[in-house]
Amino acid sequence: MVMTMQDIAPAPEREWPDLIAKIARGDQEAFSRLYDQSSPHIYGLVLRMVNQPQIAEEVTMDVYVQVWKQAQSYNLNRGTPMGWLVTLARSRAIDRLRSGRVERAHVTSIEEIGGLESEEANPEDQSSGRQRAEIVRTALAILPREQRESLMLAYFGGYSQSEISKQLGIPLGTVKTRIRMAMIRLREALAPYGKGLIT
Repeated sequence: MVMTMQDIAPAPEREWPDLIAKIARGDQEAFSRLYDQSSPHIYGLVLRMVNQPQIAEEVTMDVYVQVWKQAQSYNLNRGTPMGWLVTLARSRAIDRLRSGRVERAHVTSIEEIGGLESEEANPEDQSSGRQRAEIVRTALAILPREQRESLMLAYFGGYSQSEISKQLGIPLGTVKTRIRMAMIRLREALAPYGKGLIT
């Protein structure tokens, strides 16, 4: 009997090809399971490369946004799921290092996206801020209710994920999944408007 790389993979990883196939069909539960099982390793790899926790978190999220979008392109004959994830992570981390953005760990939060216009802002800036806020409101409106609720509590209400879990009476893992999925959908919805809205 010929052993393959998949046969000798750690037990959790043996189901990853199936999870990726389900993700390619839009299965959010499969995405959540793959994320929960693989992201600690991917985050650790990225952190060693960029040496900044906040940037490592951003890059890791970018990796899984790419997984969600490109799961259908994964081919088991070309390598293991972990090998695929590691390749994506290294590529994203190298891109970030080359961009020079690692030196300034900047994250545009949803609060900043919504943008409350400054009293000192000129009319052009105020108009731009209103347009940005409207774009974000429209993007939020397309989210499923439960995802939008968790995201709003986290980013606008200032609640921790544990507090959201208690307030909504749902498991902490469910809160994390809803927020992850909401962020992925927001990134996709806001992508046509440029990187300035959400990074």
